[in-house]
Amino acid sequence: MAANTPNFPTVHDPVAGLSAADASPADHPDSPLSRVLAQPFILGLFLPIQDGGWTPSHLPRSTTWTYDYNAALTQRAEALGFDLVFGLAQWTSKGGYGGDLKYRETSLDAFMTTAALASITSRILLISTLHVLYGPWHPVHLAKFGATLDHISGGRWGINVVTGYAEREPAMFGMKKVEHDRRYEMADVFVQRLKQLWTARENLTVDGPFWAMEDAYITPKPNYGRPILVNASGSPAGVAYGVKHSDLMFITSPAGNQLADAEASLPAHIANIRAEAARAGRSIRTIINPMVICRATEAEAIAYRDAIEGAADEAAVEGFADHGRRGDAQAWKGQRRLHRAIGGNLHLVGSPQQIVDGFLKLKAAGCDGVQITFYDFAADLEHFAESVLPLMHAAGLRVAQPAAPSASSAFETPSAKPLAATT
Repeated sequence: MAANTPNFPTVHDPVAGLSAADASPADHPDSPLSRVLAQPFILGLFLPIQDGGWTPSHLPRSTTWTYDYNAALTQRAEALGFDLVFGLAQWTSKGGYGGDLKYRETSLDAFMTTAALASITSRILLISTLHVLYGPWHPVHLAKFGATLDHISGGRWGINVVTGYAEREPAMFGMKKVEHDRRYEMADVFVQRLKQLWTARENLTVDGPFWAMEDAYITPKPNYGRPILVNASGSPAGVAYGVKHSDLMFITSPAGNQLADAEASLPAHIANIRAEAARAGRSIRTIINPMVICRATEAEAIAYRDAIEGAADEAAVEGFADHGRRGDAQAWKGQRRLHRAIGGNLHLVGSPQQIVDGFLKLKAAGCDGVQITFYDFAADLEHFAESVLPLMHAAGLRVAQPAAPSASSAFETPSAKPLAATT
């Protein structure tokens, strides 16, 4: 009868010598995060859970915000060996960012989407974005929800903690916008409380700042100490927060969205992040978000880019740009933005070999990986799989991974048949 015991994950004890503030899933060699960090170059997919993806263009494509479409992308990415998928969070009023497309008026919630994706995947990391300072979020809420998702996903779920740079979003929650650095002070406290709740063996009582709790206690405890923590920032306050708490930091190219700009500006930017992390006694991995436009030849790729840009909804492009200008995000200040209708933090345009060469240049600049976007996600992902992934392996950017475990393996008998089939 013992052979039929479900194969549930083991909740690991804290690593000796590490406090809750210092611990990471990466400290456990068998964690999903450790497996990903063993790759020479992390590969993620930035899901288009918002209408229009990253590009407000009328050029025909399959890309859509729907759950079924994004679920299929995630399962395909997992089968191809991608390390993670990621969803952004945004709060737009009616009409989105404008134009005929009503760009990004419709979007799925990243937190709910990744929760659903956990049940149909078995290996890929699932990162959701949350504005922890909007509305009535309390650390006890998120600690409970996060621990639950950690168990549902087997330690694969993570949270991209954001504080909200936009001017108009807080008003949707009846709130005033909080000053930039003050927001990171609040996020620091919020995540400290999460870590305490995830690791505490006794009730937790604190009287602020910002959030109070009395006799708070969270179960189940996460599989590897805590879920994966991520942030996206380029400001001094955001970097200081990230090196203290995050496992992964999403970065942008400070100088501009072309590869030459990234090559010139990223080395110093990433070196500063790593130095800050070292002073904090931690290490952190950096990931950047390229829009990949790839065809068999460079000329064909440029023609594809130009067709996308030629069909741009200019009112939506300007509406989205104005949204950014009105916010106080510092990562994009001073950027040179060419072909701005294309979207993404960085543009990689060319043949398969040129795309891989671009990845190699980003790695040489200090990037630990990419989370890529496409214009026509389904078709472009297949082209990437056929033409770019083999070259990434040949270049040493990727190594083969063991087969993903079956999502139903927890209740299988030694004969690999479900229990229900034997009764």
